[in-house]
Amino acid sequence: MSGTGTGEEPGARAARARALVLLRIRGRATAVALLPAALAVVLFAAGARGFADGGGWDAARWAVAVCAFVVLLIAGAVALAVVRAKPAVSPTVPLSEAAAPDLYRLVRELADRLDVPVPSAIALTPDCDSWLEDRAHPAAGGSARRAGAAPVLVIGSPFLWWMRVAELRALLAPVVAGTSASAQPDIAAARRFVRGLDGAVADAAAPARGPVRRALRLPRRFVGRIARLLLRSCRGHAAEMERGVAAAASSRAREVDYGLRIAAQEQVGLAYAGWDRLLTRVALPAWRMGRWPARLDAGVVAALTELSRRDRLAEGYASRLGERPACDLLEAPGAADEAASLLAARLFHGGPAETGPDWSPVDWQQYPDEVVDRKWRSEAARLHRVLDAMGVPPAAAVGGVPTLDRVVEHLAAGESGGEELAAGISAAVAREEAEAEDEARRRAKATAPGALSAPGTSPGPAAGDDLLALWGPDPLPLLPLQPPRTGTELLADHVAAMVCCAAVDTAGAAPGLDWLDGPALLVDGERRADLGSPVLSLIEDGDAGPLRSWLASVGVRTDKPVRLV
Repeated sequence: MSGTGTGEEPGARAARARALVLLRIRGRATAVALLPAALAVVLFAAGARGFADGGGWDAARWAVAVCAFVVLLIAGAVALAVVRAKPAVSPTVPLSEAAAPDLYRLVRELADRLDVPVPSAIALTPDCDSWLEDRAHPAAGGSARRAGAAPVLVIGSPFLWWMRVAELRALLAPVVAGTSASAQPDIAAARRFVRGLDGAVADAAAPARGPVRRALRLPRRFVGRIARLLLRSCRGHAAEMERGVAAAASSRAREVDYGLRIAAQEQVGLAYAGWDRLLTRVALPAWRMGRWPARLDAGVVAALTELSRRDRLAEGYASRLGERPACDLLEAPGAADEAASLLAARLFHGGPAETGPDWSPVDWQQYPDEVVDRKWRSEAARLHRVLDAMGVPPAAAVGGVPTLDRVVEHLAAGESGGEELAAGISAAVAREEAEAEDEARRRAKATAPGALSAPGTSPGPAAGDDLLALWGPDPLPLLPLQPPRTGTELLADHVAAMVCCAAVDTAGAAPGLDWLDGPALLVDGERRADLGSPVLSLIEDGDAGPLRSWLASVGVRTDKPVRLV
């Protein structure tokens, strides 16, 4: 990337050309800011030599001088905001060399083969992606302040558990090759300029906290508008520059494990599919119950292994599991998995940064009893509370105790009872979620950030201290997994939960975990996945026949009391 001759790669030339355009934009902005001052200097010099005498010239000189002072003041404020603004940094789990010496060795060897700078550090992200992140902006603090520091290599944590070592090396080759851009002065300067503008815009839009920032609200907004104008003129060129950097990196890495990289890319698609199913079907129900699975990355291996067993298209993938997994490159993979799992809960659900009475880790062995059974019984209890609020009488056969008959009889009676029940459940869920969020924020404000340490050095609940120190104690719902559920969907979930509770209490069924579909009802040790259609027939059509047939096949007694929370 540092070359400028005819041997320079096309992508590198394109990236450098766009970087020069960005630097010219910065230069033009500086020139515009200095223009009134230059004109004032010329006018005062002309007056001193007697070329521009008279009252009119004096007024013009001072008017231009005042204008120059105001423009320089605004330009200085914008420049200070750009320099001081902290650019957006992706939430990651820092991974020290002591916690992953073999992984650092692999990355160094890869950089040597590619003849590029070695990344300054490695971090994990709870997502199926990998990238380089430049944290060398002066506002970043710490060792990242030094000019020309290589970017941080961010690796998707699911890759470490699912991929084999050779596959991970092939996948990281084009990513690591991108560090050459950080050694190119023009590209590095252009990136710092764009990141500074982006940080200044974000800072101006942030809520004002404290009397000083509140007093400077209007000046901050004005400075933010100028930074936004400059950023808008830079955005297209910056995108083209990064595309050129990516093309150059891909070309440079072509000779390193190229054939294996094709197979690794297939594993990326498979890992993403399994990770998405694990988060939405397995992790999300636990998060909503105030529990966070502490071994999500280990869970994705189980989910993908199950997928390979069910799907013929995935045949052969499970045979790879005999090779060395990439997570063996970590000294304490369990602690790293726990920290990444906690960060995933914060990013995708907005959970707090550390454990507490209402936010605690759960192992996979405890998941059926601690999550599935609790989820069913809490939803069944909410269903009966809403029925109580609606004045629905208990079932005719049994008075005053919660039974499945009460639910079935009410929905089978028709007269728009399902719509009213769905609306009541939606309101109750929204109210409880708002109360839980307020309580979480109250607890977060009373919690001081913990000390920064690397995963593997302090296992257990302290693994969340890294994240707390980096991202603060407030919940961060950045990437919600699912849109809000409709009233019909909520009602179906609650009725199915009541059916599952009755099956457990009266028919000897048990809660279970399906790696691809989440909470499962086990009857005689086998999963029953055919409950959805009878429940929908009841709540949408008022037809209880299919559900009663299903209950009879399982041996569920609808007239027996059901234990709630």
